[in-house]
Amino acid sequence: MEKLLWKPSDQRIKVTNLNRFMRFINETFKTNFSAYADLYQWSIENIPDFWESMWQFADIKASKSYDQVVDDIKKMPGAEWFTGARLNFAENLLKYRDDRPAIIFKGEDLDYVTITFRELYSEVSRVAKAMKDLGIKPGDRVVGFMPNMPETVIAMLAATSLGAVWSSCSPDFGIKGVMDRFGQIRPKILFTANGYSYKGKKIDSLERISNIVSQIDSIEKVIVVSFTDKKPDIGIVPKAVHYHEFKSSKKKLIIEFEQLPFDHPLYIMYSSGTTGLPKCMVQSVGGILVHQLKELLLHTDLKKEDTIFYFTTCGWMMWNWLVCSLGVGATIVLFDGNPFYPDPGALWKIAEDLKISVFGISAGYIAALQNSDVHPAKDYDLNSIRTILSTGSPLSKESFEYIYQNIKNDVQLASISGGTDLNGCFALGNPMAPVYSGELQCRGLGMKVEAFDDKGNAVINECGELVCTAPFPSMPIYFWDDPDGSKYHSAYFDMYPDVWRHGDYIKITDRGSVIIYGRSDATLNPYGVRIGTAEIYRQMEQLEEIDDSLVIGQDWKNDVRVILFVKLAQCLELTEKLKIKIRTTIRKNTTPRHVPAKIISIPDIPYTLNMKKVELAVRKIIHNEPVLNKDALKNPEALDYYKDLSELRED
Repeated sequence: MEKLLWKPSDQRIKVTNLNRFMRFINETFKTNFSAYADLYQWSIENIPDFWESMWQFADIKASKSYDQVVDDIKKMPGAEWFTGARLNFAENLLKYRDDRPAIIFKGEDLDYVTITFRELYSEVSRVAKAMKDLGIKPGDRVVGFMPNMPETVIAMLAATSLGAVWSSCSPDFGIKGVMDRFGQIRPKILFTANGYSYKGKKIDSLERISNIVSQIDSIEKVIVVSFTDKKPDIGIVPKAVHYHEFKSSKKKLIIEFEQLPFDHPLYIMYSSGTTGLPKCMVQSVGGILVHQLKELLLHTDLKKEDTIFYFTTCGWMMWNWLVCSLGVGATIVLFDGNPFYPDPGALWKIAEDLKISVFGISAGYIAALQNSDVHPAKDYDLNSIRTILSTGSPLSKESFEYIYQNIKNDVQLASISGGTDLNGCFALGNPMAPVYSGELQCRGLGMKVEAFDDKGNAVINECGELVCTAPFPSMPIYFWDDPDGSKYHSAYFDMYPDVWRHGDYIKITDRGSVIIYGRSDATLNPYGVRIGTAEIYRQMEQLEEIDDSLVIGQDWKNDVRVILFVKLAQCLELTEKLKIKIRTTIRKNTTPRHVPAKIISIPDIPYTLNMKKVELAVRKIIHNEPVLNKDALKNPEALDYYKDLSELRED
């Protein structure tokens, strides 16, 4: 039995949105549910009823109602949802127009900037008017190469109010990384800022923007937000205009929200692109809206009175997820910069200042806090935080316990996991349930998630492939430039016909919680036994001598052997004594099969632009296979350290 870390009080359970939703279901369908497990089982056995109930509970604004919830619940992919409905994504996010704070922005060295819901609507109306005057119409692509700032949200809402399709990259992407994404979808308008700040340093973006625009001939206008300078010279950027000059000068405009089918394109999101050009995943207006509102309202227990923060960039799906909180009426907090600048307490100071109630970060950030021996609870007043969210990679048991010991002992810690593909989660938080160390609290309502063993059988309390065996509204409607659907099909449905295979290696416990062991395509197979890489990373996070690590399987003598690369703490060497300590730690806390055959010191660990370790790229390099798209990496130069290692040619 895993360690119990937190349990909600009866009073807290009573006031949750989830409890209110359960009562709504009981009244509507004459059921008598009191436990999440019963509600979840009903939601996957009655999928159309569940999503129809979610539509009503979330009070989704539509000019025309739907004719049916789903045409064929057994069709995956290809099920059509809420046919006949007409709605607008931006209209649902802008339905509150009062003087409460909608967005609070904090740049590294900048004071807080607050925009009310009333001001947000006004600003969106002025940008939308300017876009419409340019001829932007439904289906046109509008993109952002932007810091995580209010103008990014405004540009997205203005574009989607007109039925345009939004896509974004963060400004730390290189030119080729941006070209690989925006070059495929041929946008008409590009929003950008003149630069951004990181660790107190101002970084100019205009030269890169100039190069990008010169290579994408579909771009008709570049709108530049003044960020790191008050009056930047934008003369080197073709077709550029200052943001304040672009938006309409008219006040008190009324937005004419384009009414669109449920499956009209909303976002284009991208795969990591480490094996070639990124796949462009097109997601729908209604699918994203109803799915994200479900996760925010029911699983995050987000309310109108809340202030929600997620540490993210505009190149990660958590930005899209965070922004949907406006549809609940909550205040969203945007931060752009380094989370450890000017010190490791930077984000916790924001939480204290703004009385944040839902605080979202990555597992990597928590591990970095642990390694830096930071104790936020001692230095900051965090009484306002009700829920801490974590995603990006599996959160270790030690990180779970670190949060309760050093951040807040009476908080719901919701480790969540899903993907860019669905712009949401398969497993996530349950505000009515306890938190156990190392476990995601539950599978998402309406998501028929299972773990398949090697024979394709659903298993409980055993490791297996994460699959979803029924369709859900936020599935991509198609991939860009994939007329026959072959790219889409091969991404998810090649292994199990009519079943979504996500690519994670998981265990579903008998109490309904989920444990993530890492990517299934990076799973190790020594002696034919599958091992999740997260199990080894967890052990490395306990060792103060190790700053970071990466583990892969090397084909060796008709088998696979485990290779562990370690980035050592400053000024340390990989001595035989340290190797023994590493092996002993792994053997003691896992199994002998987890113990690496080789431990190799390395100067750096490669990460994607979304800060995920690239185990597959390293595996390709050590097997002398090409890595096709290094521009998808944050630090591609790190791959050079893994070439021609003599240790890998030895027994």
